[in-house]
This record gives sequence, structure tokens and C-alpha cells, in this order.
Amino acid sequence: MNRIMNNTLCRILIALMAWTPFQMAQAGMIGTEQVASTANHGDRTAVLSMLSRAEVASQLQALGIDPAQAKDRVQAMSDQEIATLANRLESLPAGADSGAVLLIIVIAAAVWWYMYKR
Repeated sequence: MNRIMNNTLCRILIALMAWTPFQMAQAGMIGTEQVASTANHGDRTAVLSMLSRAEVASQLQALGIDPAQAKDRVQAMSDQEIATLANRLESLPAGADSGAVLLIIVIAAAVWWYMYKR
């Protein structure tokens, strides 16, 4: 009786394995450039989304900086400059009033520094 059960179970498992489609997974190496460009793209997106906020745009205008020009300058920044700016933005305290002002000052200083760097 035990042998019949084992044979039946083996046949069912063989049938299920043949019935289940095999999907070939492919693993490959990815280059450093791919990883770095993805990370930098996320940093650039974070900085640009910060510039799109209404309070940041109004503060930039109060400081005499056109928000559209600031976005263009951020687009022209190098990946290293964007990473540095994004790290500064991430290290700022969240939810505090002084944090928003400090954030605007950091962005304005980075844009101003980049404009006069050329």
C-alpha cells in the first residue's frame, strides 16, 4: 500500500513539474554608471520637487531669484553638486518653521554659487 502511494505521489509531482512552465531567470551584472545615474536622477528629482513648492518659489522670488531660472540652474548642476545639495536637504529638520527658511537659504545659496561659479 505504501509503495502504491509513493508511486502515485511521484507521478503527480512529475506531471506537475512538466505542466508548470519554466521561467528562465536571468541575472547579470549592472555597471556602476547605471546605479550612479539612477541615484543622481532621484536626487535631482527631489531638489526639483522642492523648488516646485509654492512656499519655496515665493521665498526665491522674495530673494530676487526667478524660480524657473533656479530650476534651469539645478538642471545644469553636476551630479556631485546635486548629491551634495540633496544630502543637505535631507539633513534639515522636518516640520520646523526655521527649517523651511534654512532650506530656502541653502537652495538659494547653491543656485547663487552655481551662477557665479561660471
